[in-house]
Amino acid sequence: MKINHSSPIPLHKQIEDLIRELVERGQYDGGKLLPKEEELAKRFGVSRNTVRQGIYKLVLEGLLVRKKGVGTQVAPKTITTHLDEWHSFTQEMTRQGVSLKNYMVKVTTEPADTILADTFQIEKGTKLVKLERLRGDDQEPFVYFISWFHPRVGLTGQENFKQPLYQLLEQQLSVFPSRSSEELKAITADDVVAKYLNIQAGSPVLYRKRLVYDAGNRSIEYNIGFYRGDKFTYSIDIKRNS
Repeated sequence: MKINHSSPIPLHKQIEDLIRELVERGQYDGGKLLPKEEELAKRFGVSRNTVRQGIYKLVLEGLLVRKKGVGTQVAPKTITTHLDEWHSFTQEMTRQGVSLKNYMVKVTTEPADTILADTFQIEKGTKLVKLERLRGDDQEPFVYFISWFHPRVGLTGQENFKQPLYQLLEQQLSVFPSRSSEELKAITADDVVAKYLNIQAGSPVLYRKRLVYDAGNRSIEYNIGFYRGDKFTYSIDIKRNS
């Protein structure tokens, strides 16, 4: 960890580039703390302010995170999903090179409550297929889904739900999801969600409600998802109409 005091490159920029390289090499993976500013200043032979300048740029970029009373660490890697076009979750993750793993797939039937009855425009108490899935990568689960399906879809509950859901609907039931209406908000995890996502109760999670329609604009699936707040980032592309 050396910098060139004779170089025309500003000292804070050299420090920024050096720390960036160490982070990219995995030097500070696993929650390992970066050296304190005082230590880095002595090591580089510069002022603390110069060190602070180099680190601050990396914090602004989201590469590092500073925690009061703890120190500076590499920011957790997050998955960014875009809302400018509609995709199934499997498609979203595949596009980003994330290999999905099913930690739990549970299929039951339950009577429609008032919300589901109003959503699907069916009678309250109508039996619905309910699908719960806990999904993640090879390391840990990061999203918990619950889906209910309109009776017209024709699901029996005996299907192989370990395959991509919309592939199943299209190939086996000739039901073609066409669009979705979505709602996103930040909430805190209750005991059940926290247990599934391996986080503490009260931790922040992203809540996503999705109502999926077929080509005839008929509702076919009501889905709610709970995403780990430290794993997911949502971005939206908004274009101004002329």
